[in-house]
This record gives sequence, structure tokens and C-alpha cells, in this order.
Amino acid sequence: QVQLVESGGGLVQAGGSLRLSCTASGRTFSNYIMGWFRQAPGKGREFVAGITRSGGSTSYADSVKGRFTISRNNANNTVFLQMNSLKPEDTAVYYCAASYYGSISANYEVYDYWGQGTQVTVSS
Repeated sequence: QVQLVESGGGLVQAGGSLRLSCTASGRTFSNYIMGWFRQAPGKGREFVAGITRSGGSTSYADSVKGRFTISRNNANNTVFLQMNSLKPEDTAVYYCAASYYGSISANYEVYDYWGQGTQVTVSS
């Protein structure tokens, strides 16, 4: 089992920044692809960003490309999501997820473990 705990969400004005963190425990963190997803009220779970086991490769949704940056620190079992130039449409619950097999995927069904989520609200 892998336990994931997100933190760093909150309320921010449009144009502002937030940095989300997700700390893992239970298994070898560096064995897992890590992803960030989000879910707005009334909408499905949406891929935001993903990072390979070593951190050498990343992938982003078009809606956040150039504004968000995913990174990881395997020594501290943590993955981050730096969010800049936030927009009201970025408002959602943000989840981190871990996948043992394969590569970065935008399909939430391939991820094995999920955190409880952290709320991000961007006011206009």
C-alpha cells in the first residue's frame, strides 16, 4: 500500500501562485509514476500533470502548460505542483496519484493509489 497526503491548497486571487505537495509513505516512492489530477464541481477527474520515476520526464495538460510545473524529490518521498498565473477555471480539488506500472498517463484508471485531495479556489 502507498499512502498519499496532499497539502498546500487554499484560496488565491487570479494571477497568483500556489505550491501543492504530496508526500508518500508505505512503499518505495521512486518506483512510482506520479500524477496530479483535478476535479471541479459537476465535472470528471482531469489529468493535470505527470512525472516519471526519476523525474527526468514530465507531461502536462494543454490547459496548464507553461503555468504549472511538476517536480519530485525521491529522497523526501514528495511530489510537487507549482501553479503560477492561476485562473478561476483552475478551481478544483487537486489529487495526487501513484502508478506502479507503465508510463505517464492521462487516464486516471491506471493509477493505483490516490490522496484525499486538497481544495484550490481561485477568485476573479
